[in-house]
Amino acid sequence: MKHMIGGHDENNLSYSYSLIEGGLLGDKLEKISYENQFVAAASRGSVCKSSIKFYTVWDYVITEDEIKALIQRSEVVYKAIEAFLLANLDACN
Repeated sequence: MKHMIGGHDENNLSYSYSLIEGGLLGDKLEKISYENQFVAAASRGSVCKSSIKFYTVWDYVITEDEIKALIQRSEVVYKAIEAFLLANLDACN
C-alpha cells in the first residue's frame, strides 16, 4: 500500500492522507482520501471525527453497499489503534 500525506494541523488536532496504491483500491478506485480530527469527548478522552472521500476510476459509480464495505474495512484499523492506546495510556506522553 502507498499513502500520500495531505497535511496536519496541530492547532486543530487534524490530519489528512490518501491511499493512492494497493490495499482497498482494487481496479475501481483511483484513491481514497481520509480527513481526521480529534475533539474532546463530553465525558473525558477524545473522539475522532473522520471524513472519507472515494475517487473512482473513469465514470464508475460506487454503490452504497461498496461504500459500507470499504468503511467497515477501514474501521478495523481505527479499532486496533484504539485498543492499543487504551492498553498503553502512556504511549502518547
